[in-house]
Amino acid sequence: MDTCARRRIEGVIVTAVALFWLVPIAGQSETTTATTKSDPSKTWRTSWGDPDLQGSWSNATITPLQRPKQYGTREFLSPEELKANTDARARRAQQQPFVSYEEFWYERGGFDGRTSLVFDPSDGQIPYTTEGTRRRAAFLKEGFDSWSDRDLYERCIMRNPLPRVPTAYNNNYELLQTPGYVAILQEIMHDVRVIPLDGRPHLNPTVRQWLGDSRGHWEGNTLVVETTNFTDRTDFEGAGPNMRLIERWTRVADDRIDYRFTVEDATAWTRPWSAAIGWNKVEPLFEYACHEGNRALVHVLQGARVQEAEKAAKRAN
Repeated sequence: MDTCARRRIEGVIVTAVALFWLVPIAGQSETTTATTKSDPSKTWRTSWGDPDLQGSWSNATITPLQRPKQYGTREFLSPEELKANTDARARRAQQQPFVSYEEFWYERGGFDGRTSLVFDPSDGQIPYTTEGTRRRAAFLKEGFDSWSDRDLYERCIMRNPLPRVPTAYNNNYELLQTPGYVAILQEIMHDVRVIPLDGRPHLNPTVRQWLGDSRGHWEGNTLVVETTNFTDRTDFEGAGPNMRLIERWTRVADDRIDYRFTVEDATAWTRPWSAAIGWNKVEPLFEYACHEGNRALVHVLQGARVQEAEKAAKRAN
């Protein structure tokens, strides 16, 4: 790698780290995901001429990944249905007499007008294979023999494999660009993806990484990123290490990015499938802190041994 390229990468990473070297706070402000009108007449450009995606963004939404059966092949809610869903959520919040002590952490977002994030296949369902279903269940298993059996999320090694779909909190990202590179920092666990745009090939298939190996390019105003070289220690809806991920970011308004992804893995799904998630502009991010020194892990494992002993006693009787 030449000196200039190395300095560009180092500059991106230093900037990303600096943005997060702040006092930790509970959570970012909740962002609704109401749709924003696209502005096809406007373009956003960096000083060197690339499409400009930079800023702090959130993909928080409570739109489900897979489509509820009652919507069939309908991709969008009607305005009346969207209002009814939003009103029902507000009523439930008002009627709830008690709030969990950790409720203020959450930033679930709102409905974005879609019936599901998955739009292909047309029924909004993930087309699992038998192996994909089995692998997904294995990652959700109960009972653990040691700390090494706990998942990467709980051990604060990595939270949310790629592609990242919205969860209850920490759905926030910082996008930074330099000539030839895009860096994407996710608030949760401070993961930084430094994506080269110079057409270089992927790493050797023997090199496997938590977030895979990403390579990007521009198609008009859209950033297209292909990621391969995943490990077998992460799980996205039953996928294995040979998953191929294609992501697309297109800025459609000052405060909105249209984000879409397509994934394929013949061992996990019968066909490739795609989802769409709106990214909405938010205030600058603050640090999310997590650590592996979780003392509760001792009690979790002790509890598992107690449960095993109780089950054994029942079988004996």
